[in-house]
Parts: sequence; C-alpha cells; structure tokens
Amino acid sequence: MIFHPAILALLFSSAFICFMVLYAATCGIQILRRWDLRSGSELQLSLERKTYLVSSMLCYAFGFQLISLFLFVYTVDRIYPFFVGAMCAAGSLYANAYGYPVLLFKVMNFLLAGFWLLLNYTDNRASDYPLIRKRYGLLLALAVLIPVESVLQANYFARLAPNIITSCCGSLFSGDAADGSSDITALPAAIMKIVFFVVMAFTLGSGLVYSLKRKGGYLFSALSALCFIVSILSILSFISPYVYELPTHHCPFCLLQKEYGHIGYPLYLALFGATILGTGVGILMPFVKIASLAQTIPSIQKRIGLAAVVLFSLFLILVAWKMIFTDFILDVQ
Repeated sequence: MIFHPAILALLFSSAFICFMVLYAATCGIQILRRWDLRSGSELQLSLERKTYLVSSMLCYAFGFQLISLFLFVYTVDRIYPFFVGAMCAAGSLYANAYGYPVLLFKVMNFLLAGFWLLLNYTDNRASDYPLIRKRYGLLLALAVLIPVESVLQANYFARLAPNIITSCCGSLFSGDAADGSSDITALPAAIMKIVFFVVMAFTLGSGLVYSLKRKGGYLFSALSALCFIVSILSILSFISPYVYELPTHHCPFCLLQKEYGHIGYPLYLALFGATILGTGVGILMPFVKIASLAQTIPSIQKRIGLAAVVLFSLFLILVAWKMIFTDFILDVQ
C-alpha cells in the first residue's frame, strides 16, 4: 500500500517540507534573538543574507504544504477500493486511528501556512522588515505542527492494509454514527440554511464595505472565520444532500468524486482561499501604523479583501446553483 505512487509523493514531499521548515526554524531562532537592523555587524549582515534564502525556501515549502492538503484528500479518495466497506475518502481515513488526525493537522497547517505567506509577502514590501519577528514566531509554531503532521501521515499510510474492514460514509455521516458527526448532520436543515445565507450575506457585505470604504476590517476578518465554520457545518447539514439529491447522504468527501462532477474541489478551494484572504485582512490590521508599511498594507488589504469576496461569492454561487437547478426538495421538518 505504501508504494502507491501518490502515497510516495506525499511522504517524500512531507519529508522535504519538514527538512526545509526545520532548517528555517534554526535560522529563525537566531533572527528572533539577534536581529538588529540598526547594527552593521558581521552577524547582522549574515542574518540579512540568511533571511533572503529562508524566505525564498519557505515560499516553496509552504506552497507545497497548501497543495499537499488536496493531494492527500485526492489520494485517500483514490485508494478506498482497497478497503472492505469503504466507498470514498471517509472510509479510507477511518481505516486506522491516524486518518482523521492527519486531515485535521493538514487543514490547520494549510491555514497557518497561508497566513505566513501573507505576512512574508507584506513584510518584503518594506525595506526594514518590520514584521520579521512576527513571521518567524509563526514559523516556529509551524516547525512543531508540520513535523507532527508528517509523523501522523507516515503512521497512517504505514498502518494501512488491504484486509482492513472499515466503515462507509453512509454510516459515518448519519444520525446513527457513534462519533460527533451524527450531531452535525442532524442539525436542522431549515435553520442551517438561514444561518448560512445570513452569515454569507453579512460576510460579503462587510467585505465590499471594507474594500470600498476601508471600514470594518476586523469585522470582515471575524466574519470570514465564522463563515468558514458555518460553511463546513452547512456542507454536512444540507449542501451535500442537495448535491447527491439524497436526504440521508451527508458525506463531505463524495463531493470530490466524478459522479458529482468533482464539485468538491472548486467548493473547498474557494472556501479555503477566501478564509485565508478574508481573515488575512484582520491579521494585517495591527501593522497599518508602521511607517514603512503605512502605504503598502492598505493596498494589500484592498486586493485580498476583494479576492476573498470573489471566492466567497464563487462558493455561494456553486451552492445556490445546486439548490436551485434540481428537482430535489430536502425535507426540512
């Protein structure tokens, strides 16, 4: 099982990312302790040269980290036929105790890597690197989380065996499921529809207001984070049944399959991208008063704010399209 090409690609890329992040973290510790742009010492000049190298290296590493989430989900969705009882990625992930923790860490590291790339891009727009300690502090956190993810992923793939009997998504995401997924899928569809569309409307509205009038940056950021959570819950509660046209089918992974036009990929890409960009507006807000970034940050915030609005709108359009252009009526009683 571990010699599957996609699995090997994930394991090698994970080891590559770990190596680069850990090396960068050792440089980051030096920078956090000794960085002083006012100094003309040999050590400071060495640190400045190192930060160019480390930043370039991490841009590639975290770029691969973003891709690895979707490669991981794609891989586990392709290998489900090897397991008795599995029908999609949900069953593959349930094949041992490491599957869902790996997915959780990948999602968390995806978001944090996206925030780091945003901080790095912003910091490089200033000549004095005012955010250098902020981004290297975040790097140290990722230097712990990414190796943990890599170890969990290696254990997950190493412990897979074709004779494993696992559960199908129908039993994992149903009202009879033994874990917390049953509570989520049992959320009333009528209430979740209202919550979803209201939160989405406020998020898009606040995003447009901020982009046009430069007001409410923190509000838009908070609503973007809230919209991410509500959207995930809505996928489990009512969006997926509309895609499948089956009221009992709540699986968030079957959306990725060919039978449903691979609609899950644009849905999740739009949602995750919008979340990083929308939340990023608020992350940059405390640094607007820094002199070297005073002119740069507002323009960056405007661009990423508009991009987040576009991506949230794309997510909303895909959801509304599946709900409107179907003969299926979800029982909301």
